[in-house]
Amino acid sequence: MGHPTIYPTGTTVYLPEKAWSGYTIFQAADTGALLIDMNGREVRLWKGLRGFPNKLFPGGYVLGSTAERDPRYGFQDEKNLVQVDWDGNVVWKFDRYEFIEDPDNAPQWMARQHHDYQREGNPVGYYAPGLEPKTDSGTTIILAHKNVTRPEISDKELLDDTIIEVDWEGNIVWEWAVSDHFEALGFDEAAREALCRDPNTRGFGTFAGDWMHINSASVLGPNKHYDAGDERFHPDNIIWDARETNITAIIDKQTGGIVWKLGPDFSGELAHIGWIIGQHHAHLIPQGLPGEGNILIFDNGGWGGYGAPNAEAPDGVKVARRDHSRILEINPVTLEIEWQYTPTEAGFQAPLDSYRFYSPYISSAQRLPNGNTLITEGADGRIFEVTRGHELVWEYISPYKNKRNSNMVYRAYRAPYEWAPQAERPVETAIEPLDVADFRLPGAAGRGPAAVVEVDGTAEYGEGALCVARSDETIAKEETKEQQP
Repeated sequence: MGHPTIYPTGTTVYLPEKAWSGYTIFQAADTGALLIDMNGREVRLWKGLRGFPNKLFPGGYVLGSTAERDPRYGFQDEKNLVQVDWDGNVVWKFDRYEFIEDPDNAPQWMARQHHDYQREGNPVGYYAPGLEPKTDSGTTIILAHKNVTRPEISDKELLDDTIIEVDWEGNIVWEWAVSDHFEALGFDEAAREALCRDPNTRGFGTFAGDWMHINSASVLGPNKHYDAGDERFHPDNIIWDARETNITAIIDKQTGGIVWKLGPDFSGELAHIGWIIGQHHAHLIPQGLPGEGNILIFDNGGWGGYGAPNAEAPDGVKVARRDHSRILEINPVTLEIEWQYTPTEAGFQAPLDSYRFYSPYISSAQRLPNGNTLITEGADGRIFEVTRGHELVWEYISPYKNKRNSNMVYRAYRAPYEWAPQAERPVETAIEPLDVADFRLPGAAGRGPAAVVEVDGTAEYGEGALCVARSDETIAKEETKEQQP
């Protein structure tokens, strides 16, 4: 898809009377964790704090990591998970999941954290009334990596996804590995064969197949389904999604078993949903927010899944393809789509312009207290807020680029002003959407006035003549004649 070479960055749209105003935190490329207000003013930068992702907690605390494992030996492994205060001081740290001895690197303990984590007190890592994450105690759920050998899956080494729970002192008190539940994932024979041949080795130098690529893990928390007697939705249970297999699932915290699942097959009773491909940030909307109890998913599109070889995927890897994204809010009991945001709701013509809402990787969606949804269209560094009726009420384009000249944003979160009491509450100034058809840079020409001619298709000048162009001056003279007695 094509992009303009010049475009505005920062906040481009802000309608205070319709938006849910607060601070937004995200990873500003290689710079650090950045907190901005609704007008795009930079409130605080925690330089060097990596965001996989960054989360703002009450009291001005921020979570992230301070170092990445040498990518020659580990794919998307963070060395630690830390909590820092407003001034950047580390007040909590976990880095003792695995002792790593990489060539050319000093042996050291690492967390191998990636993509997500949740602190006790809040199930999803973003604001929900009455569900505040603990900042000086409590356990933390962490999505991590471990290299394993599983001949029943593939003869190649696997980069397995694990979910661990650690206490405040850093002790691991619970652990779950997805490879232990291979038979429950629902792969057909063609998918098994493709996965066995190539468990998504990627060619990044790790030589271990990133076969699932789980990218989110959150706790269900208190919810109406469990209150109604559905044990699958016990508040301690954990929901995760895997972008390489197109699977979203809930696991029983006590048994480890999979008790609810979407994918990898989207035929039959899931046909009305359509293929969910390469998804991110699947979570249960917390109690106290509009849509509570529904599952919110950023359905990336792009490529994902294992299965029978086809023209797009001759090796049977990444067999499902779609060149646009969707936000889906799904009732997990009825499996009905309760709300969605697709290129159509965004105002684009389908299918020709569907790619204009499209992030084939990263990205997220957060439900806000007023019913709006904050969306991170991560591939192009775009963060925006829409109403239930799909109106755009806030938009921000990140001006920060990484070493690959990309302004991508993995995931952004909106938090109330009260969570950062050290900052002075900002002045909220409306930014009305520009009419991009008429917007010009200084010195650039715009639309009209130009020499205008009317095309008259009634006059004929012999066979084959189609029309006559008449100047404004000629038209004016004829209108004057018609008005004369």
